[in-house]
Amino acid sequence: MKSKILSCLILFFILVLTLSATLDVFGADEDANGKVVHHGVDGKNLPIWSIIPFVGILLSIAILPLVFDSHFLVHHGGKMSLVWGLVFAIPYLAVFGGKAFYDILHIYLLDYIPFIILLWGLFTVAGGILVRGSLRGTPVVNTLMLLFGTVIASWVGTTGASMLLIRPLIRANAYRKNKVHLIVFFIFLVSNIGGSLTPIGDPPLFLGFLKGVPFFWTTTALLPHMLFISVILIALFFVIDTIMFKREGGVVPEDGTKEPLRVDGLFNLVFLFGIIGAVLMSGTFKWGEVNILGVHVYWQNITRELLIVLMGILSLVYAPFKGELRQTNEFSWEPIEEVAKVFAGIFITIIPALAILKAGQDITGANGVVARSIDAIQEPLHYFWITGILSSFLDNAPTYLTFFTTSLGNLGIPDEMVPTILSTPYDKLEVVNQITVNDQQKFVDFLTAISIGAVFMGANTYIGNAPNFMVKSIAEQSGIRMPSFFGYMLWSIVILFPLFVVVTFVFLR
Repeated sequence: MKSKILSCLILFFILVLTLSATLDVFGADEDANGKVVHHGVDGKNLPIWSIIPFVGILLSIAILPLVFDSHFLVHHGGKMSLVWGLVFAIPYLAVFGGKAFYDILHIYLLDYIPFIILLWGLFTVAGGILVRGSLRGTPVVNTLMLLFGTVIASWVGTTGASMLLIRPLIRANAYRKNKVHLIVFFIFLVSNIGGSLTPIGDPPLFLGFLKGVPFFWTTTALLPHMLFISVILIALFFVIDTIMFKREGGVVPEDGTKEPLRVDGLFNLVFLFGIIGAVLMSGTFKWGEVNILGVHVYWQNITRELLIVLMGILSLVYAPFKGELRQTNEFSWEPIEEVAKVFAGIFITIIPALAILKAGQDITGANGVVARSIDAIQEPLHYFWITGILSSFLDNAPTYLTFFTTSLGNLGIPDEMVPTILSTPYDKLEVVNQITVNDQQKFVDFLTAISIGAVFMGANTYIGNAPNFMVKSIAEQSGIRMPSFFGYMLWSIVILFPLFVVVTFVFLR
């Protein structure tokens, strides 16, 4: 209770500091026509060392569980997140005043809150669906479960698919000695790569949908890449799991149960489809906006968040046998609480990193400390690797959006042309507003590379995609000793990076 009161007092202090010490309230200025506009801190004014708090929170996530214990983030993640948030926020507010306050409010209202509400909704609803039966974790059964999760992830979201299948996978392999590889490949396939085919699958693709990318464009454009890497990973998993299984004796012990396979709680699919419908609605309808202290929030997005919360509450209250199902499913709020606390700090400290990137991708030339690096991005393989590597450590949604905008700017293509370009076959494209057919084709190649980079390489670290963190937390709750932050990265470097190199040569040259 004391820590909560202290947190509230510190946050109140930040608010008072902002309101009392600034005259440019909430980053407000007047444009040439006298209209009040709101904006944040220009990334050109930020030194590269302003990202130190962001690097600090990443290193804390990586190192502190090693120094103390593996459950450090469960018990102290909120405090760690708050400390780094304050280390960034207090000087940022003191120096930049209202513009800094606008940045913080903007990232929480438009990014963090929708992000955590969607995760909470999918986590809550999926937690009420229980897979029963005498599943035994043989290499064939495990491979089929990963295959099924990879297939459905694009249609129920990587979070929904992960929460639906991670506990059945763990229960099926309770008798196994070696389990880490099961969770690692599950994160690779179900929590990331499987979400490549629709805007529902992964947040960056949803942002593309909001920017005009047709809903099924990702299905056709990314399917070859997704199938290529998924088939290799699933085959590799089968080989590794078979070797592990044989080393453990290659025998499935009898536990005296022969329960037929069935799924209970399917009533929750109504609420799951309700969440999917809410997401689709927010990308389809335009109902105007409301100004919240200078941040423009669309009404359809507010409606989406309310509907998602409603679906989660209905799942908790009205689903038949709700208590028994969740208890048997070992459902708890701990994983989503851990994600919410840790990512609250990540989202605030990420502000200067994103601002510097945005300044660097100014199409007029050398602005920002990373401008020359951005100017060097001219080929699909460049977009794939820079988007992917940054998405491994930054939030992949704004990283995707940054390079989406960069590709348009480099080719001189206005936003409103995106739907036409992506829905028109190459041989039907025409020169429009002095934009050549070749440049339009380049944009398709660039966007393909950006999309697979953001989605695929979200699997590189625990923080690359929120389901990664949740799956890790659930596995540790079940007694599986998961690798450290850097230990997990060793898996991704050894297994994923060679595959990404192959993808580069096969698809992006």
